[in-house]
This record gives sequence, C-alpha cells and structure tokens, in this order.
Amino acid sequence: MPENSAITAIAHVIQLAVAPVFLLTGIGAMLAVMTNRLSRIVDRARVLETKVPIDASGVEPIESELTSLSRRAKLINRSITLCTITALLVSGVIAILFLGAFVAFDASISVGILFVAAMLCFIAALLFFLQEIFLATASIRIGRN
Repeated sequence: MPENSAITAIAHVIQLAVAPVFLLTGIGAMLAVMTNRLSRIVDRARVLETKVPIDASGVEPIESELTSLSRRAKLINRSITLCTITALLVSGVIAILFLGAFVAFDASISVGILFVAAMLCFIAALLFFLQEIFLATASIRIGRN
C-alpha cells in the first residue's frame, strides 16, 4: 500500500506541474518574439550608424532615429530580463512542488509567493513590451510623408 500512495502523490504533483510547464512554453514564445525584435532594432541601428555623414548636414534625422532605437532597445531589454526572471520563478514553482512531495513539507506558501512574483514580473515585462511597441509605431514613416 505505501508504494501505491507514493506513486499517487508523485502523479498528483506531475498533474500540478503541468500548468506551469505550459506557462513556461508561453514565456519561451514571448522571449523568442522579444529577442527577434531586439535583433531587428540592433540591425537597424547598425545600418543607420554607417549612414551618419562626416559633416553636420543631415545628421538630425539619423540621430533622432538612433535615439529612438536606443530607447526601444532598452525597453525590450527590460522586457526580456523580466520574462527570463518569470521563467526562473515558474521553474522554482515546479521544483518546490516536487521537493514538497518528496520531502513532505507544506509548499503552498512558497509556491503561492513564487507564482505571484512570477505573474507580477510577467505583467511588468508585457508593459515594457507594449511601451516598446508604442514607441516603434510612433516613429513609423510610410511613404514619402
């Protein structure tokens, strides 16, 4: 009988850990999108830096765009950092769930605190991401206007 209850307990922990694992998948997808945006920002900045003229004529529009790209890169970097912290916190939730089952201690408070912290980090990451998107769309120029 004790073997069966141990297997049941582990099976229950695995069931509890499935939702955070899916959350990690979503966070990974968000990180992929954000790193792609960051690499596009860096590529655009490199192109613009090669176009900066030696004399002072025409520098203003390029400098303005480079300033905007720098701000966007900082915002997306904060977002990536917070998403990575979120993934680490969610991983901690999963680890504590399993430790709680193996060592037999009440992990509910630890899991709750880590999960709330993860969600707060993720909310902040999404807000920085949204701010970067607003900044990117504010500087869009389509056509010759």
